[in-house]
Amino acid sequence: MSKYLPSSNVSQLNHIPFLQRKFYLFLFILIILHKNSNCFPALLDESNRSFTTFWEQPQQTSQTSQTTEFNINAQQDEMKPSYFKILSLEWHHVETPYTVSVWILLASIAKILFHVHKQFGEAIPDSALLIVVGLVLGYALQKLHVSNELFTLKSTTFFLYLLPPIIFDAGYFMPNRQLFENWDSVLLFAFVGTIWNTLAIGFSLYLLGQLNLFSVAFSNFEILLFASLISAVDPVAVIAVFEEIHVNEFLFINVFGEALFNDGVSVVLYQMFRKFTLIGVNNLAVFDYIAGIFSFVVIALGGTLIGLFFAFFVSILTRFTSRVKILAPVFVFVVPYLAYLSAEMFGFSSILAIVACGIMMKQYVKGNMSHDANNSVKYFIKMLAQCSETVIFMFLGLSTISSIHQWDTSFVFVTIFCVYFIELLVCVLVQCSVLNRVRNKKFSLRDQFVLCYGGLRGAIALGL
Repeated sequence: MSKYLPSSNVSQLNHIPFLQRKFYLFLFILIILHKNSNCFPALLDESNRSFTTFWEQPQQTSQTSQTTEFNINAQQDEMKPSYFKILSLEWHHVETPYTVSVWILLASIAKILFHVHKQFGEAIPDSALLIVVGLVLGYALQKLHVSNELFTLKSTTFFLYLLPPIIFDAGYFMPNRQLFENWDSVLLFAFVGTIWNTLAIGFSLYLLGQLNLFSVAFSNFEILLFASLISAVDPVAVIAVFEEIHVNEFLFINVFGEALFNDGVSVVLYQMFRKFTLIGVNNLAVFDYIAGIFSFVVIALGGTLIGLFFAFFVSILTRFTSRVKILAPVFVFVVPYLAYLSAEMFGFSSILAIVACGIMMKQYVKGNMSHDANNSVKYFIKMLAQCSETVIFMFLGLSTISSIHQWDTSFVFVTIFCVYFIELLVCVLVQCSVLNRVRNKKFSLRDQFVLCYGGLRGAIALGL
């Protein structure tokens, strides 16, 4: 007991006779038992100054514990085998990792088969073919009455596990020189274009909805929420086609950079309009609108600053791994993921955080690692991103079959028209005409058409 007391108290305790110390120890144990006991024989009733017995509650507690123990014993008796089993099926023990592994395996095999038959692999993007495979699998599983839980992609799974490798791969292997040379066009397309897309599509659908063209009624913020959702551009399919046809670097960096930063802007807009919808149109004040605009800037800027901080942190860490070189790739993977999670935890843009971290850390981290370590990091990042993309697009097809949808033909076709008409005339033609007035490198009509093709919707909208 002396090791839990201060040194001065220990010296005083040594002068106490042995019997007195035993007595104090006994008294100390009695006090603890008295404090923790629930079975006092009587309680003082303050209302009538009389004593009431308190034996019923312990008896009920003991009866409840006995019943619970009896049920547990009964369940254990049922689980006891009546004979010795050499092998047994333990599916529930490995259900989650086994299901994930099977999905990755099926998706990867499907992707290999696409490229074996060149007529499919060259004519149709991998993402579109994987969506078709997901549709076929979803239809087959539905006919087999398989539970939807096995092929339902949860939003948390998408944003916390599947999306970070894709975004980090794009940011880490972003050509920095071309990005900074075309920063004006990339930021204009990504920020101004995305905001304009969301507002134009949202208000167009809202005005057409007032004409009773759609079967579903919605408020202005609900349709803006939907518009921000479908404004997220997917770069995967477009970049795959660009790499195959060897498009010029000017177009590549504009489409790639715009699609990458567009994802972060779309998520921020989605969260803002979601909060407006939860508050309600009638409850919103002028301060709420100002706070929403201010939050857009704070969330985007905060995510970028968090990414820059972690990029500086991992650059310093990898400088001291010369004697333990095996740890350098660990830092390359863990620190950007921590940047993503930290931004998510504080409510900032996690996509912009991991993009900024990947872009800024690349030059310093590569210099701190060996050539073999850099190759290992490169292939592992590509592998994670490919697996995530493959699973996402398969689940995109699966969700079409497995989920319950309310189909509105007029709403679907009007939305498609608004998306591509507004994107063609505003986000491309108008913005390119403005950029051509102030920059030396001009966008030709062919370039503008390719930029329109680069506006395909994809995985972010599914996750949201």
